[in-house]
Amino acid sequence: MAAPLEDILRQHPVWRGGAPAAFCPVLSTTYPDLDRALPGGGWPTGVLTELLCNHEGIGELTLALPALAALTWAGKRVVWLAPPHLPDAPALAAAGVDLAQLAIVRTVARRDALWAAEQVLRAKSCHAFIAWFPRIAYEELRRLAVAAEGSQAWVAFFRPRQAAAESSPAALRVALEPDGDALAVHIAKRRGAPAAAPLRLRIKRPFHALGRTALPRPADAVARADRRMGLPVHA
Repeated sequence: MAAPLEDILRQHPVWRGGAPAAFCPVLSTTYPDLDRALPGGGWPTGVLTELLCNHEGIGELTLALPALAALTWAGKRVVWLAPPHLPDAPALAAAGVDLAQLAIVRTVARRDALWAAEQVLRAKSCHAFIAWFPRIAYEELRRLAVAAEGSQAWVAFFRPRQAAAESSPAALRVALEPDGDALAVHIAKRRGAPAAAPLRLRIKRPFHALGRTALPRPADAVARADRRMGLPVHA
């Protein structure tokens, strides 16, 4: 006798258009409203996520930092690839990141970044992999999406906002833009039913973890912190 349809749906990861798919493990974003809007209740692991924004310092990194901090303090390795600015170690530590579990990979050419991304993912050497790709072709994205599936890590790429008009193999695409003292979060693509209206998340942005201020800080305090870490002083 054939198994009832509901039994099959419970036992296998079958996508249904009317409800978000929740069969892959997730990592809580720590933002309750965002968790509720994401399939499974958090950042999906083992798939590719794209975070789309046109400007740096709007709170895009702060959106990701709580989940990354939780991983590092659980002894899990986090890898960043090709960040646009030299990371600010004091800012990251203040955000709760255990710096001993954070690895930064710097590359010169785009092809080097693509090669490094694939190697890190296929080696399954981290629990979260964050990369910045201003330009990347669909075929390159597809190759990295396949590598992400075997990694079981949270894999997120920061890309320009205009990339939302392009096809992508990413399972989750989130568009970000400033909204006064908050961050507007629009889920442009997710598994399951389309998302509702954009979320408005209030996030704390005391300073930018990539070495640029998101809110003003006294110039002398910035200079002292950067010089202690051997970082260039930003205007």
